[in-house]
Amino acid sequence: MYDAAVIGAGVVGGLIARELSRYRLKTVLLEKAPDVAMGTSKANSAIVHAGFDAPVGSNKAKFNVLGNALMEQVTGELEVPFRRNGSMVLAFGPEDEAQLQELYNRGIQNGVPGLRLLTGEETRAMEPAVSQEVTAALLAPTGGIVCPYELTIAACGNAMDNGAELETEFEVVSAEKTGEGWKLTASSGKAVEARYVVNAAGLFSDRVAALFDDDDICIHPRRGEYLLLDRTQGGTADHTLFQTPSVMGKGILVTPTVDGNLLLGPTSEDIEDKEDFSTTREGLDKVAAMAARSVPSVSLRSVITSFTGLRACEKGHDFIIRPSKKAPGVLQLSGIESPGLSAAPALAKEAVRLLGEMGCPLEPNPAFDPHRPHPPKFRTLSNAERAALIQKDPRYGRIICRCETVTEGEIVAAIHRNPPARDLDGVKRRTRTGMGRCQGGFCTPSAVEILARELGIPTEQVTKSGGGSRLLTGKTREGGEQHD
Repeated sequence: MYDAAVIGAGVVGGLIARELSRYRLKTVLLEKAPDVAMGTSKANSAIVHAGFDAPVGSNKAKFNVLGNALMEQVTGELEVPFRRNGSMVLAFGPEDEAQLQELYNRGIQNGVPGLRLLTGEETRAMEPAVSQEVTAALLAPTGGIVCPYELTIAACGNAMDNGAELETEFEVVSAEKTGEGWKLTASSGKAVEARYVVNAAGLFSDRVAALFDDDDICIHPRRGEYLLLDRTQGGTADHTLFQTPSVMGKGILVTPTVDGNLLLGPTSEDIEDKEDFSTTREGLDKVAAMAARSVPSVSLRSVITSFTGLRACEKGHDFIIRPSKKAPGVLQLSGIESPGLSAAPALAKEAVRLLGEMGCPLEPNPAFDPHRPHPPKFRTLSNAERAALIQKDPRYGRIICRCETVTEGEIVAAIHRNPPARDLDGVKRRTRTGMGRCQGGFCTPSAVEILARELGIPTEQVTKSGGGSRLLTGKTREGGEQHD
C-alpha cells in the first residue's frame, strides 16, 4: 500500500512526486507512456512566462507568478538550464498598443515585477533584428526559458533518488475504492493501492477524473506547431518575442532556447485527437510567415526540424486544482495548459498542501536531498576538464553525436540513472544525441549499439520510443556471419 499515487509523469506530476518525497511517504508515480515527459512536457514553447497575460484572480495568474519566482531555485537544485532572458510583446500599431496597455495593467494587478512599456526605437535598441513596423513593446524582465523535458526528467529522478517509485507503461483504466484508499488498475492488469491519489494526467486528466466519477472536467487538445532552427540562428533574438495575444493563445513567438537554438511558433488549433502530433504544411507556413513579421531576418534555411505539441485546454479556461467532488482522498489537477510549465513548481507545492488538508500525514523526511547533480556535459567542458574526465572514464573520449558533442560516457550515464533511458528517444531527451543539424543521421547506429549493450538485449529489440517502435526488423546473413 502506497501513501500517495501520482498519475502522470509530466512536469507537474514529476514536481509533485518530488515535493512528496520531502516527507516520510511511500509514493509511486504512474505513467502510461514508456518514459517520463512524453506528453505536453516534451513539446512546448519552453517559456517561463512572467504572468501578465492570465486574467486577474485566476489560478493561472496566481500560480504563474508564484511558479516563476520559484523557478530559479528549483532549476538550480536540479541543475537544469534556465535563463531569465526576459520577454517582449510586440505591437504593430495603435490597436496593438492599446492591448499592450491592458496587458501592462493586468500584469501589475497580478504582481508581475519590472514591467515596462517601450517605444519602437527602444525595442529595436534592445533587439536590433525586430521589424521596423514594430511601434511599441511590453517588456517583462522576469520572463525566462528552460528545457521542459530536462526539468521533468530531473524532477522525476530527484523524486526517485529520494525514495519515490516510478511505474511506466501503467495506463490507469479503473479505480476501485478500498477500505484504506484506492486500487488503481492498469490496462496491463497490474494494480497498485494508495491512500491518496493525485490526478496530474495532462491531456487525459478528464478521463482519469471520470474514473472517480468526477464527470464535470472536460479537456480538449489544442495543437501548436513549431519550427526549430539550428544554433547559427540562436543569436537572432535575445528576449522571447511575442505578438499580441488572442483568445486562442499568446500568438507566434520567436525565442532563443537554453541550448542555443531558435524556436518559432506555435500555431493554435483545436482538434479532437489527443494523440495527433502531426504537423501540417498550412500550420508551418503560418509559423514562418508570422515569425518573419516580428523578425524579418529569420532564415528558414536553418530549420532543422518541426514538431507539434498539444495543450490540455479545459472548458473553464483555468487551472483546476481541488479535491475531488465525489472521491475522498483524490486530488484533481486538470486544464494545466500554458502557463503550466511556468506554474509547475508552485502547483506542486499547492498540491502537497492540499493533500495535507485532506489528511495525508506530512512528516518531514530528514534524508531528503533537493539536489540532483547533472552528469558531465562534455560539450561545455574546457579542454583540461575533458582530458581529466577521459582519464577517469575513457568512454567520455568517444564522441557519438558530432553535432551536439555527446559522448558514450554521457549516454551510458543516462541509461543507468533515475529515471533510466530505455529507448533512443529517452537517450535523446537526456543527452541531446540526435538533436543537432543532422537529426541523428550519424549517431543513431552507435546509440542503438550502446543501448543494446547496456540493457543486455539484442540490437533489434531496441526501440525508438518504446512499444513496437523497433528500429531494426531483424538480421541478415552475409558470408556465413550474422550482421545487423
